Amino acid sequence: MRQEHDADQPMIYEIRIDGRLDPHWEPWFAGMTLTQTEGGDTLLTGPVADQAALFGLLRRVRDLGLPLLAVRQIHTGPPDEA
Repeated sequence: MRQEHDADQPMIYEIRIDGRLDPHWEPWFAGMTLTQTEGGDTLLTGPVADQAALFGLLRRVRDLGLPLLAVRQIHTGPPDEA
């Protein structure tokens, strides 16, 4: 079931990249937090205003030649009732 979203609030996304991205790139991904996983991947996590902003982030991943593993919208609201 698709959840309603307040259009005034950015969605939180997690972008998983294969390999380790040097922390000095974090400012280039404005507003995203760069985290290294134990498995050797890099996570970019943070608010994304809209689809255009998401595609802009994905273009930056592409421009750096980084292997994209996953893009996931993180649920930020109350859990669904059973």
